[in-house]
Amino acid sequence: MTGVWTAARPDDTIGKTAYVNARLIDPASGLDSDGGLLTSGEIISEVGPDVFKNGPPKDAEVIDCAGKCLIPGLVDIRVQIREPGQENKGTIESAGRSATAGGVTTLVCLPNTKPVISGMSQVEFVARRARKIGLSKIYPYAAATEELEGKELTEMGILAQAGAMGFTDGDRAIANANVMRRALSYAKTFGLLIIQHPEEPTLASSGGMNSGELATRLGLPGIPPAAEIIMVERDIRLVEMTGGRLHFGHVSTGVAIEAIRQAKARGLQITCDTAPPYFALNETSVGEYRTYAKLSPPLRSEDDRLAVVEGIKDGTIDAIASDHAPHDEDSKRLPFMQAAFGGVGLETLLAVSLDLYHNGQMSLIEVLAKVTSAPANLLGLPAGRLAKGAAADLTIIDPGAGWQVKDNDLSSKAKNTPFDGRPVQGKVLRTIIDGRSVYRQKD
Repeated sequence: MTGVWTAARPDDTIGKTAYVNARLIDPASGLDSDGGLLTSGEIISEVGPDVFKNGPPKDAEVIDCAGKCLIPGLVDIRVQIREPGQENKGTIESAGRSATAGGVTTLVCLPNTKPVISGMSQVEFVARRARKIGLSKIYPYAAATEELEGKELTEMGILAQAGAMGFTDGDRAIANANVMRRALSYAKTFGLLIIQHPEEPTLASSGGMNSGELATRLGLPGIPPAAEIIMVERDIRLVEMTGGRLHFGHVSTGVAIEAIRQAKARGLQITCDTAPPYFALNETSVGEYRTYAKLSPPLRSEDDRLAVVEGIKDGTIDAIASDHAPHDEDSKRLPFMQAAFGGVGLETLLAVSLDLYHNGQMSLIEVLAKVTSAPANLLGLPAGRLAKGAAADLTIIDPGAGWQVKDNDLSSKAKNTPFDGRPVQGKVLRTIIDGRSVYRQKD
């Protein structure tokens, strides 16, 4: 998308800003009303339908929202940023530019960088570098096991004190059941969260797309849906054993969602998210060996896609995350089985999620909850709400504005979007972080 960025600096002087003529939507409180919002410095000082009934303060900059939606900045809890170690694919700065163009003011990054985020210095580096760049706020997950090898646990307590938001082996499953049991037990001691990539690796390692008739026709080895449910059901049993907290990332199959639904009904501390490709696309998007549509987990059947939609609607799926996984052309412009898994998603998170609203499956405030307050609540992040005293992390959007996703138009350093060519509705007009406008759509 075409826009203008202005990086926020910690020593910038920030006055008051009055946002007038807005449709205020705050999923956390249920607010959906015409009104206004006043920021003072880095925080929200007033918000509501009657804030400016006597006009905005004389000393405030006035931004006219022209009836468009003023919402909390989006919160994305599953992003790969690649820095340090793979800056050819993405950096903290390029992730920040892509995030702010997509209305994402807070994101949480996976630990599969080089070196792996498994020590205090790596955890602190991410937040420090993000603050210096002055775009989206970035919080890190730390590795659950040393070097993501699935063998020895990391020092979770110390890493949490340094700022780690949870513990995961990123795009790898913690495959050893005993290691996962120990991780859940250890994390429980400190009240911490384990995040699992739900895929049994020995069933998935030789596959390239969802197994089934289409994979057979294309001559591609498949990844069976059973790879997901086997891992989900195993880990549900381990949560029962340990009493730990577990979050499943990017669930993609109806059987796994049903297992999670039943586990929640039994009162287990289990949550999950999904990503837009799993409710907006199905396996037919692979088409004629289209590597942009090669994702992990793979795009599934139409029945699974509909099950994901239903899981979002009924609350089984707690949040929607972008699952942003940038790759350079050398990693994607290859024969299908040799190409890397993953797609970028920060700039399409909002617009594709709004398909659920435009298709009449959910209300606007319900969809926005899945990308603002719900993910923030999952991780205890100080984000995702329009409230007096909260950080002034905001986004102005036009939910009805149409545009077409084009890979070369993306702000991301990597262009590997599975939505290339797709028409969507929902445009970010302005992104504000700590009271500073850091991105605005070009007129």
